Amino acid sequence: MVGLLRKHGPSTATRLAERLGVNSGTASYHLRQLGAAGFVEEDTERGNARERWWRSVHRTTWFNDPELDEQEPEAALAYWQSVAAVYGLRTQQSLNEVQTMPRAWRDAWDMSDWSLRLTPEEATSLYGELAAVVARYRRDSPETAASAPEGAERVGLITQILPELDVPASDSREGGPQR
Repeated sequence: MVGLLRKHGPSTATRLAERLGVNSGTASYHLRQLGAAGFVEEDTERGNARERWWRSVHRTTWFNDPELDEQEPEAALAYWQSVAAVYGLRTQQSLNEVQTMPRAWRDAWDMSDWSLRLTPEEATSLYGELAAVVARYRRDSPETAASAPEGAERVGLITQILPELDVPASDSREGGPQR
């Protein structure tokens, strides 16, 4: 719901329910829960006594609270699992559309990964550098869409810095490197 409000702008529970394939009571309940948690708020400039409009409070969301992670590990894990599921869905949707994308977008489309050997401090530094690069580009919002240059489309950029702690510290064994 938060993602839809970010992507399409303010909406009502009824409209969000239609997009998500749920009933409006369910959407309304979840909007109130998201509101209580500070993710969305009522858009008082829209609607009337019968229509309650909601908007996203923030343009991005991230979770990096070690104390909360320690205090509520099940909630933190559920959050991360839902994020991973959404990322997987978004990736699959893009894969399903890649063959019908205009050539320029097929040429720009990418799914890459790099294996790096970093310390936790280096990983934190890498994240900061990536965030600085992303900040140089135009954020997407319903408000900025009208002023974007011709040909600009919404692009999803997903970064993941995932430690692979099950990988040995050294890839070499006795007798030299293995291929």
